[in-house]
Amino acid sequence: MTTRTRLAIVANVCLLLLMTASALAKVVRIDIASKSEFAGGKEFGTVGSYEVLTGTVYFTVDPKDAHNIRIVDLDKAPANARGLVEFSSDIYIIRPKDASRGNGCAIVEIPNRGGRAMSRYFNEASGRDEAGDGFLMRNGFTLVWVGWQFDTPNGLRLKAPIATDNGKTITGWVRSDFVFSERTQSVPLGHRAQNAQPPIDPEAQDYRLTVRDTVLGERRLIPRSQWKFGKLTNEGFVADPTFVYLTPGFEAGKIYEIVYRTQNPTVVGLGLAAVRDLVSYAKYEPNQVVSVRRALGFGISQSGRYLRHFLYQGFNADERSRQVFDGINAHVAGGGHGSFNHRFAEPSKDASPFSTFFFPTDIFPFTDVEQTDPDTGIREGLLTATQKQGVLPKIFYTNSSYEYWGRAAALIHTSVDGNSDAPILDSVRVYYFPGGQHGTGSFPPVDNGVTNLRTPVDYSWSMRALLLALDAWVRDGKAPPASQYPRIADGTLALPRDVKFPKIPKVKFPMTVHGAWRVDYGPDFRTKGLVTKEPPLVGKPFLVMVPQVDADGTDLGGIRMPEVAVPLATYTGWNQRTAAMGAPDELVDFAGSYLPFAATKADRERVNDPRPSIEERYSSKESYLAKIKQASAKLIEGRYLLPEDEPAIIKRALDHWDYRAGKTASR
Repeated sequence: MTTRTRLAIVANVCLLLLMTASALAKVVRIDIASKSEFAGGKEFGTVGSYEVLTGTVYFTVDPKDAHNIRIVDLDKAPANARGLVEFSSDIYIIRPKDASRGNGCAIVEIPNRGGRAMSRYFNEASGRDEAGDGFLMRNGFTLVWVGWQFDTPNGLRLKAPIATDNGKTITGWVRSDFVFSERTQSVPLGHRAQNAQPPIDPEAQDYRLTVRDTVLGERRLIPRSQWKFGKLTNEGFVADPTFVYLTPGFEAGKIYEIVYRTQNPTVVGLGLAAVRDLVSYAKYEPNQVVSVRRALGFGISQSGRYLRHFLYQGFNADERSRQVFDGINAHVAGGGHGSFNHRFAEPSKDASPFSTFFFPTDIFPFTDVEQTDPDTGIREGLLTATQKQGVLPKIFYTNSSYEYWGRAAALIHTSVDGNSDAPILDSVRVYYFPGGQHGTGSFPPVDNGVTNLRTPVDYSWSMRALLLALDAWVRDGKAPPASQYPRIADGTLALPRDVKFPKIPKVKFPMTVHGAWRVDYGPDFRTKGLVTKEPPLVGKPFLVMVPQVDADGTDLGGIRMPEVAVPLATYTGWNQRTAAMGAPDELVDFAGSYLPFAATKADRERVNDPRPSIEERYSSKESYLAKIKQASAKLIEGRYLLPEDEPAIIKRALDHWDYRAGKTASR
């Protein structure tokens, strides 16, 4: 054997070893635990039947790879013999039995606290029925879910390692807060279906429980002798490190906050790598589980914020710098990021008008394009990293009116000083649904114990049309419908104090709006992901704006669903707490309002309602229906609705008319 031959063999072996090591730093394997018929083997159009796969996907990542450098504490996680960090996630897949009959696209929903919700939005499904009318299946999509959250007790989870300081236990301060609607004796430390991080020493005397009356109010220290870790049961008090018990009881409408020390931080940011690497595997590595040509990311609320955070931190490039998501729909995420990648992060923590305050959710940057915050000097854009990597996907931001009042949504398209509209990239569309709330409304309207009936506006029909538009944009380059959102330039966006809401009898216009502040978590938060100030220092607020309203009080602009364009009521994105709940001037999380019009002119004049009555607007049920059809046709022409959904929209409108007629008859 010649020297040249030996060198060639050595080079090839080295190359093979490098390729093997590279291949290990991603999806290692997928174990399928079960495979079953979807919807009892039902056939969906030309695509045919579907099947459901559940199982576990196993990953490795290289902590030294530049694409993983943003994962906080990854360098402190245990590594295998190759220097790679191992972890795993639950997966749930609904795929065509015959992949060749599908459309080659995976919709990857980021599970909200372990759950699956895209069927509700796109298939008109409810309960355990995920098939609904089969919209997603008829269009050939493969549906994928992968666990990314380590602390959810149910559903799809991430199993990630614990970080240590060279084997030494890491400790740190964490915080939880609570607001109640009635007097309560004990409460779990976790937030929204979360396994809380327990205290190191439940008897420690330096842990602090405080109470305050308002968001920015002074914290009053509750004596340590009055509270302890535990809960009230039918058998009496039981010690439990995941609950806090207050002897006098927690009062309704007050803000309580506990700060305590915990230990053993999970490497939370691996939840970002899990989604990245599974999607990359599905697109670029031929396999028997999920193999597609393109991928769309979809997230609702918490998981919509996850997608914004995912892009912000540069995870749309895999370890080989290949593009992960081709398109993204971050739904009802408002202006938020989340607790998705810092030490002792708790991903369930969010930010709402009157709960979960000052967690790293509504933090700069908000806009895709770079801006400079004049107060901090920080210059960033949400998509700066993604643009530099050359892996910018097509993006839809979809919000309802609620997100403007309750999730600071205007910050994604306004300048930092609030004087102008921020530019929107050519690869981005911004849509909002006037009169909608955080989730699509139910019909007939209900109050669920809040001040006003909740808005019933259902914008899921438009979400279906936009999904197909996003896929066509990615697949064929066909431009989607124009953005529809309120703007400063045309007067459809305003400061809350400048909203010209009509004086509707017995209706109180909000005195507050969900705020976003410059929050200081300590000097190492932005660079190292370490929170060293609990509670954090709160600085100046960002300027939060909301949609201006029409003469009825419904928000202007946006994609006005037919029931909003041809109204029987005023629809808002806000609702208030009742006096019995305490803090009655504060907004209710996630809820909008339904404020019905008077039936007749005489009725409205009797109560001095400035809004025209139903009889003044529509001469008959037929005239109302004709206007509904006109509004529907306009949205179909603009590609904001699908022709196939028009019959259901018309039926909903007729049901609404009959509901109002029934209410009138029963007066």
